[in-house]
Amino acid sequence: MKAEKQAGTKTIEVLDTTLRDGAQAEGISFSVRDKLAIVKTLDELGIPLIEAGNPGSNPKDLEFFEAVKDVALTRAVVCAFGATRKPGLAAENDSQVKSLLSAGTGVVVIFGKTWSLHVTEVLKTTLDENLAMIRDTVALARARSMRVIYDAEHFFDGWKADPAYALKTLAAAADAGADVLCLCDTNGGAFPDAVAAGTAEALALPGLRATVGIHAHNDSGLAVANTLASVQAGARHVQGTLAGFGERCGNVNLATVLANLQLKLGYACIPPESLKELTPAVRRVAEVANIVLPDDLPYVGRKAFAHKAGMHMDGVRKCSASFEHVAPDSVGNSRRFLMSEVAGRSAVLERLRKLDPAIQKSDAVVDAVVARLKALEQEGYQFEGADGSFDLLMRKALGTYKPLFELEHFRLLGERPARGEMGAAVLMKISVEGQTEITAAEGDGPVNALDRSLRKALERFYPALKTVRLTDFKVRVLNGNAATEAAVRVLIESTDGREVWTTVGVSTDIIEASWKALVDSIEYKLIQDREQHPSNRG
Repeated sequence: MKAEKQAGTKTIEVLDTTLRDGAQAEGISFSVRDKLAIVKTLDELGIPLIEAGNPGSNPKDLEFFEAVKDVALTRAVVCAFGATRKPGLAAENDSQVKSLLSAGTGVVVIFGKTWSLHVTEVLKTTLDENLAMIRDTVALARARSMRVIYDAEHFFDGWKADPAYALKTLAAAADAGADVLCLCDTNGGAFPDAVAAGTAEALALPGLRATVGIHAHNDSGLAVANTLASVQAGARHVQGTLAGFGERCGNVNLATVLANLQLKLGYACIPPESLKELTPAVRRVAEVANIVLPDDLPYVGRKAFAHKAGMHMDGVRKCSASFEHVAPDSVGNSRRFLMSEVAGRSAVLERLRKLDPAIQKSDAVVDAVVARLKALEQEGYQFEGADGSFDLLMRKALGTYKPLFELEHFRLLGERPARGEMGAAVLMKISVEGQTEITAAEGDGPVNALDRSLRKALERFYPALKTVRLTDFKVRVLNGNAATEAAVRVLIESTDGREVWTTVGVSTDIIEASWKALVDSIEYKLIQDREQHPSNRG
């Protein structure tokens, strides 16, 4: 297909490789259950293709491909991934190829060598044999009535070193019946101009009927730019990982690419209504992967629509486009006005109106909140990154706050040296509406033990707390010259797998400061759940 013909369609086929390429990121280890959970999330989001791993590489992937057959998917198709046959071996006799074709997927992703350096120095074979390996493996899959996506590994490096041979490898796959030719920037070192030029040359192959795609890595920080450059040059198939994690510096962040393509360039990638679920989907995937998302991720990060300067807040209130390039809810995110000494009275009013739209600028509660904010900041509190605690502060000023539990007492025990991993234990007694609960828990430190004990006590009354966990814990000494009597500020970030919130506590006692932030975190979650589901207790 010629570039101008392929460029006429405004649909982009998306393949997510979180379960394959994303699993190669440092610190990531998916169980079969984890993989199935991510498949469901991607399917609900409307991702059409999910590359799920290499069935010939390990028993876990074999187990997954059997288990996923029982999952009812509404939009997505699961793909198996594998290499071309080995040199000198017939494709039908290659054990890895046989595993790939017997995985039970209707779509397979086959990768082969493009760069002559890899052919001669890694595979230790001839350039002609490599072409035959590509042709034979793709043809065998097509003979089994499978749709074939051919990943041209190291395409841009190979094209730079030997353009004619790189294009021959694409032609070999296309002639054998590949449906997609995906150009891979495997080393992540290409620049957008080279990606655009390479994409154009691939599209200019004589008689090409396959779709051309792009698979970018982020080693030069250009994965998103390279993906968009390839699409603008005519590519109509995009691969990446939803949250951007992957080997080394990661794969292209699909969330960023999807939003750019769909909101700004007019391409259809996923159903329009699904784009509003983008932020929650990214957070669910990150939660399953047990990673903390960078706050400054475009579109879906906590800071993506956060405003601190009073001038910016005023501008957004009057005309959101003045300081926001898209509407936050278009990608399932939300605007945040950061409360600080530079925020101003009008910012406090805006936040109060989210709790009570009837509040007027002249109401005394506005002045009360501003005064309380300034007094607490004088003590060392900082609310610009602690929305959960500021929400509770406003509710107390409005008179709508009611404690959802009371602490009777707790006893904290530390052990040094610790036996095993647990170096602290907490015995705690709390009460909820006159009912008491006594619990004990161990932790790898006093705050971890407090968190475990508190949630253990409250889960009887509020089962939703089972989904909550702490994702970050920061301590800052506020007046270091006071030595051991110095005040400390503790920030705790929490998540329930869908939302993320931060709370703050200040004290000269680090345990008390941590307790304040921890209690705010739990109460914020419980209040949000109660308002969203009034009939449910937790």
